[in-house]
Amino acid sequence: MPDIEVVAPNLKHSLSGVTTTIIRLLPIQEKLINIRATGPGLPGDIPHIRLWKTLFLPNRKPIVWHARRNTEMLMGLFLKTVLRRNYKLLFTSAAQRNHSGFTKKLISKMDAVIATTPQAASFLERPSTVIMHGVNTQLFHPAEDKNALRAKLGLPSGTLIGCFGRIRPQKGVDLLVDAAIEVLPAFPDAKIIFTGNATKEFEAFQREQEDKLKRAGLGTRALFLGERPWDEIVETYRALDLFVAPARHEGFGLTPLEAMASGVPAIACNNVGAFSAQIQDGVTGRLVDKDNAEALAQALRDMLADPGKMAKAGAAARQHVEQNFRIEGEAEAIVKVYRTLLDSN
Repeated sequence: MPDIEVVAPNLKHSLSGVTTTIIRLLPIQEKLINIRATGPGLPGDIPHIRLWKTLFLPNRKPIVWHARRNTEMLMGLFLKTVLRRNYKLLFTSAAQRNHSGFTKKLISKMDAVIATTPQAASFLERPSTVIMHGVNTQLFHPAEDKNALRAKLGLPSGTLIGCFGRIRPQKGVDLLVDAAIEVLPAFPDAKIIFTGNATKEFEAFQREQEDKLKRAGLGTRALFLGERPWDEIVETYRALDLFVAPARHEGFGLTPLEAMASGVPAIACNNVGAFSAQIQDGVTGRLVDKDNAEALAQALRDMLADPGKMAKAGAAARQHVEQNFRIEGEAEAIVKVYRTLLDSN
């Protein structure tokens, strides 16, 4: 068996954007380079090694340690500087804000850095390579029969709106709830599903949103489904008519691209993550002012009022992703960074 050339750690149990990035990329990257993921919370069908084995990989050639979190940078530094393992340290930064002093110190110790957007790169105090995320357009694709798919998944009929991600104020869940309370009474067949986990810190926040919906008489039309298995999330995208990403803050924000690849138009916020680069306003969906429930409500009205236009936007969204955001391009660009690091020895 050839030596492992890249290790992609995932040091978090719960499903997150970083975890899904690893899940998406590795099946494609393993065709280009000998890469393994490590850590908890990963499905068994991606290339993987046990975490303890990363301490004992052969030291004769360098191995890239591709970190995406502070904990992973720390472990990489431990492996390299304390255990004297032959690792080249790479970090991907998605944050579009000033990093803490601690994070800046960790980043300064990396051998190379990738930024997921030009905005993220602007907050780094060192050179970086900008590589935007892409989508697996074979995995994410339009449904052949939405009604049959909804029946299989136990989802409601009618016009179905989705919002996927962790339940917390950062993700703007409350903004969509407020917009729904204003808009849904005029569209009796429209329903919203939220997927994602609320950590203990935000359980009260989720209860507050559910209580608002119940008081408005919408308790059965806006459902919080909790964290769902990855395979089910992929299928759920296809069952939607419209996707909403109302986040106030976001590193990159992949969910609108996954929805659009599934033939679903998306509403998201301007100047948040990479949403402005992903969505063609008025063509593949809508861009609205961030932290603005009224603007979000108006965009919802516009989309729900014209189902034909919404379906046309979904078809345009799929074409847009196929032309501009294929995951193969992202995987190839990252592997090029790996090769540069491995050759630099």
